[in-house]
Amino acid sequence: MKKIKFNKNLAVAIFILITSFGLVKKIDAATTINLGKADGYAVLGGSTITNTGATTINGDLGLFPGTSVTGFPPGLVNGSQQITTAAANQAKVDLLTAFSDALSRPVTSTIPTQLGNATIVGGVYNSAAGTFDITGTLTLDGQNNPDTVFIFKADSTLITAATSSVVLINGAQACNVFWTVGSSATLGATSTLKGTIMASSSITLTTAASIEGRALALGAAATLDTNVITKPTCSTAIIPATVNTGASHFGSGPAGSIFGSAPVIPWWALATTTETKTVYSTTTVIPKFPNTGFGPEGSLIWMSTVILSIILSILTSLFFLKKNKKTN
Repeated sequence: MKKIKFNKNLAVAIFILITSFGLVKKIDAATTINLGKADGYAVLGGSTITNTGATTINGDLGLFPGTSVTGFPPGLVNGSQQITTAAANQAKVDLLTAFSDALSRPVTSTIPTQLGNATIVGGVYNSAAGTFDITGTLTLDGQNNPDTVFIFKADSTLITAATSSVVLINGAQACNVFWTVGSSATLGATSTLKGTIMASSSITLTTAASIEGRALALGAAATLDTNVITKPTCSTAIIPATVNTGASHFGSGPAGSIFGSAPVIPWWALATTTETKTVYSTTTVIPKFPNTGFGPEGSLIWMSTVILSIILSILTSLFFLKKNKKTN
């Protein structure tokens, strides 16, 4: 059997093969938002911070440029209090950068305003109305990847109903959930939210609402009432899931545009333990494969790119091998 001479043509073919798979890697899930110095804060306000009742803040509390913080005590801060300090100022600067970063992220899918009783996988989401509401339970599915990121972009408001909740399954982590709000966020009584709220105006937590995450208000007040707010920490542990629905593992809800336009930037922005969980889903959702973190539309792009890359690689390799054979 005649040996094929390894010359520059064959080398070029191998290079193209490797490069093509490298291009596939670039289509990846959304990456987390870097909060900079704002990361250590559980509550950050712009004008005032007002508390009523036995609120507990597990993390730092900061205010800038305002000077008025009331209600501590009876509120308890398990962290430092930075009131109109250089540290609070830097946290606000970094928060603005993080907010702008979130706004610039390409949208995975435009989904309904009402998020209650839905199951959503990682990605970047907005709504046609520019608002998000949660009534009932919103389930965020990490698909066994602890680095899965969820970014929800609301042009105007985020409102959660009383007793509503956000539930994390299959490795999803509160540290990787972000709520970018163009004006104000209001959490209903006894509701529970996962993730970091970044609001351009105000954040209001009504009686006994709780957050595993952060309440970060850029321009206006943070208003609290007998709440528990705990700054999240990230873990690298993967939580495998046992899905007992008798069907394939499903992904996010109604399909929308893959790359929608980001919300308009507001005026101010211009100046290892493993656990097995059993998941029971009653939500009608669209199948998703593989785990790209981009939802069903992103999966189609991912798979199409993989197939195209493989075909191009094979054709290119055959071309150079044939040329190489002729030269010999």
